Amino acid sequence: MSRNLTADLASDLRRRIVDGVIAPGAKLPSENTLISEFGVSRTVVRSALTRLQAEGLVETERGRGSFALTPPPDGPQQSAGSRPVATLEDRLWQLEFRIAVESEAAALAARNHTDRQLAAVRKAFEDFTDSAAHPAHAMKADYEFHRAIAAASGNPFYSDCLGSLGQTMIAMPRARLVGGGEHDAREHFDQVVQEHESIVAAIAEGDGPSSSAAMRSHLANSRRRLRAAAPGNA
Repeated sequence: MSRNLTADLASDLRRRIVDGVIAPGAKLPSENTLISEFGVSRTVVRSALTRLQAEGLVETERGRGSFALTPPPDGPQQSAGSRPVATLEDRLWQLEFRIAVESEAAALAARNHTDRQLAAVRKAFEDFTDSAAHPAHAMKADYEFHRAIAAASGNPFYSDCLGSLGQTMIAMPRARLVGGGEHDAREHFDQVVQEHESIVAAIAEGDGPSSSAAMRSHLANSRRRLRAAAPGNA
């Protein structure tokens, strides 16, 4: 019976996170609230949260509560032949892939962009810069920034590739999503803004090699930050 109650509670919370009812970075209801809402024991609540932690959907911090993380894309949202991205290792592999793809897309964007496409890249950069206080908005703006660069490459296969990866390709460190040290979170955000700014400047100047190098540096730094934020490396 306990196992079924745990599965039911985990399923309900999972659905809320995947559907965006509980946005990335948002705090889950407290243990006492879940106990009251579902009529279950504290053991059931903690077992359900442990299950969601194992799935990479929830981060729990002692004394602060549990927070939603970025859900990996589920089956229906994936294109044929695509891989689920559910673990840290998956995300690191994905970033390695993105370094190869997006560095070349940035170089092509510097050479091929139209005025309208460059304006879209700049607008996405501005939206990201303005989203410092809203992690969920920052993730969307970050994704749109990379999509705008792919579109500016002039090659639709780059746009299709990033479209198939989806917004969950943005691997924001858990510390920022769950509101870890405010100073550290802001420092991380400002670093990403500077990296994005370097990419925009190089593309605007039509400098392919510099655009490629700036994108490669940005994604390599993202991979380093993700590794550093992994449990056990704090």
